[in-house]
Amino acid sequence: MSTDPRILLFTGKGGVGKTTVAAATATLAARRGLRTLVVSTDTAHSLADALGAPGSAEPAEVVPGLFLQQVDTQRALERHWGELQGYAKGVLAELGLDEITSEELTVLPGAEEVIALLELREQVRAGRFDIVVVDCAPTAETLRLLALPEALDWHVSRLLPAGRRLMRALAPVIRHVARVSVPEDAVVGAAARLHTGLMGVHRMLTGGNASVRLVLTPEAVVVAEARRTFTSLSLYGYRVDTVVANRVFPDEGSDQWRRGWAAAQARHLAAVGESFAPLPVRTVPYLPAEPVGPDALAALGDRLYGDADPFAPPAGDPPLVIRQAGDAHELTLALPLAGKDEVDLARKGDELIITAGSYRRVLALPAALARGRVRDAALRDGHLRVRFETGGA
Repeated sequence: MSTDPRILLFTGKGGVGKTTVAAATATLAARRGLRTLVVSTDTAHSLADALGAPGSAEPAEVVPGLFLQQVDTQRALERHWGELQGYAKGVLAELGLDEITSEELTVLPGAEEVIALLELREQVRAGRFDIVVVDCAPTAETLRLLALPEALDWHVSRLLPAGRRLMRALAPVIRHVARVSVPEDAVVGAAARLHTGLMGVHRMLTGGNASVRLVLTPEAVVVAEARRTFTSLSLYGYRVDTVVANRVFPDEGSDQWRRGWAAAQARHLAAVGESFAPLPVRTVPYLPAEPVGPDALAALGDRLYGDADPFAPPAGDPPLVIRQAGDAHELTLALPLAGKDEVDLARKGDELIITAGSYRRVLALPAALARGRVRDAALRDGHLRVRFETGGA
């Protein structure tokens, strides 16, 4: 196995059972002799309940080879965000706000999930684990979270260097006119470290050892959201390698109500298989009781994956590939299930702005492409292909 751990992220619409599937996968990995960490970016922290184990701020072994981490967001916030928050609280206090109000106003929206990702990066870099399983928040929150590092990079890369120079020049004026403190170099440095950490998270989760598994139930609304999520994850460069259909009724039924549900689910499963092909679609039956505890979860993992190796590196190309072809370069971005009327493409300087549905990615072009001009672009077979005239290597 690679020295870098295999990272598996599980997400899906709220209530589809993604935590149970993530916990079952992690338990199965430990039973197969792989040193495994399971951690959640979902503030609900249901993982400990599923495993029937107490949560711990640091990775704690709940069964041989399986470690559970329930991130202590307050302590982690102080470590990653403390200097920035302290400065913001000081400015608000100088403006006359009381301490409690200042505290509330300086907590970043979504900060707990962001901190969980930074903590995850530290565990991966420590090299203690073969497998890292991440129970992500429901899909909408996950997409916002996974889009954040690259979006922040766009702003910080442009604003931070200029901001340092501007603050040094204007500090005396700001102190005299506005009568508030300006950020010291240590505060600006903390912002830079936060930015660097988030970009490290992005590289880690879009790398060759990481992939996302979409969990759904065979229902029309859930399947529709999963389809959109598949497109959006690919847009941001995250590889999806498996779809898990949970709570599937058996075909046979002793009453008309169950036979009706089974027939409806069968139709949705057929559509899932067609939509997500060639990805494997693995099914989990509707169990008579909720699987809680390592034994029940390991049995579910065996049933889910069968003889397959769920921990093998993801196969095929990553969502974003750049290749040279003669005197041109071709940028290919996977946008599965996206229609032509949903995709928009624009060029602004050395950036390519790609929109798919309600999601947008600002892609900084590498130097070879930034110097060229766009020759043509087309969306075919679930891939956006953009050709640049670059004049060769």
